[in-house]
Amino acid sequence: MGYDLDILISGGTVLTMSDGMNIVENCAIGISEGTIHFVETEEYLKTIDWQAKESIDATGSLILPGLVNTHTHLPMVCFRGLADDLPLMDWLNNYIFPAEARFVNREMVYYGSMLAIAEMLLSGTTTFCDGYFYESSVARAAIDAGIRSVSCQGFIDFPTTENPDPTNNILIGEAFADKWTGVSPLITPAFFCHAPYTCSPETLATIKDLARRRGFLYLTHLAETQEEITTIVDRFGKTPVRHLYDLGILDDRTVAVHCNWLDDEEIQILADCGTSVSHNPESSMKLAAGVAPIPKMLDAGVTVGLGTDGCASNNDLDLFTEMDTAAKIHKVTSMDPTVMDAQTVLRIATIDGAKVLGLHDRIGSVEVGKRADLVIVDMQKPHLTPCYNYYSHLVYAASGHDVSGVIIDGKIVVRDRILTTIDVDGVMERVREIAENIRKEHLT
Repeated sequence: MGYDLDILISGGTVLTMSDGMNIVENCAIGISEGTIHFVETEEYLKTIDWQAKESIDATGSLILPGLVNTHTHLPMVCFRGLADDLPLMDWLNNYIFPAEARFVNREMVYYGSMLAIAEMLLSGTTTFCDGYFYESSVARAAIDAGIRSVSCQGFIDFPTTENPDPTNNILIGEAFADKWTGVSPLITPAFFCHAPYTCSPETLATIKDLARRRGFLYLTHLAETQEEITTIVDRFGKTPVRHLYDLGILDDRTVAVHCNWLDDEEIQILADCGTSVSHNPESSMKLAAGVAPIPKMLDAGVTVGLGTDGCASNNDLDLFTEMDTAAKIHKVTSMDPTVMDAQTVLRIATIDGAKVLGLHDRIGSVEVGKRADLVIVDMQKPHLTPCYNYYSHLVYAASGHDVSGVIIDGKIVVRDRILTTIDVDGVMERVREIAENIRKEHLT
């Protein structure tokens, strides 16, 4: 048997995150035309004929599937640090929404997304799910950078710079779907309704109907704060989860983001409907929004992925630190050190995140036939020595700064911690210019 490979990775240890959670020491991973063709030991190379355009020596490193960020708002990197230490509704209504009304445009969205993508690539994220305005600019940035994206056109029931008349939401959605369906294997178009308290029942249901007709994923913030619960109960006489259930929103193509305030019956509703959840612990901690009952959700069979949320409320996009937080916050709130063990958390950040986004047939594990979205983590560091358990080290000791290489769809996008697809200095300079305009006009 012979292989004409684009990339051969050898010498490291691969955590496949497959159903069997197989680990391969002294591995050999063959990649051609964006696909993984074999995952074996180095001894396998002696039994085949092969040649590779590029060989990567991963000795002393871990190779794992690329991390999947199931919820973020990339352009909000331009608002990083703009309004910290505030409760959610104050933060949104008095700072973020006014800033967005004045400064969000196609250029801001594109360059903010490029900067955010640079940060994600350097910290091991290979797929993200974004919901925002001017989402076509986010998708263009993803294509230019070579990262995999679920790009969600955002909807809200008040005027925005992109859509001054919210009654045109359906037209915006149709146009976005027409524009991005089938354009690139890296882009999966989807829809994002901001929240039940900012979108009317008509908007929520109309966009969900459009999502069903187009076969799109549908996302919304849900049960994020106690104030949201009170608001929806006052308006509709039911909690947000029951409100969406009665509207027919919840199904296996819906992703509910946050879900910090759910009772046991609501968790079962999500499980019965097949609705997935994006867990964003750092953002919820920073905004004092609450702690989602993730262990209960997992016990009920809800599929859970990990997200960072946007940089205005986190303030970073490092899924390694997000994993550490996700593991620890549930231990301390339950007073049980065994919940959310490291292996479970790494699954949530990889293969389960891919399941949340409906991409698990393509990504999320290192297996033959899947797309080559891989991360190489340099374990030859003082803070990673010694190593007794790979999963524990990745969740509790590593950070995004330990990522040395990233491959997406069979293309090297980070080599020796250098971005190959982004002029990061140029992008940072453009974002500094945007930020200076915000500083002058919004903060003075």
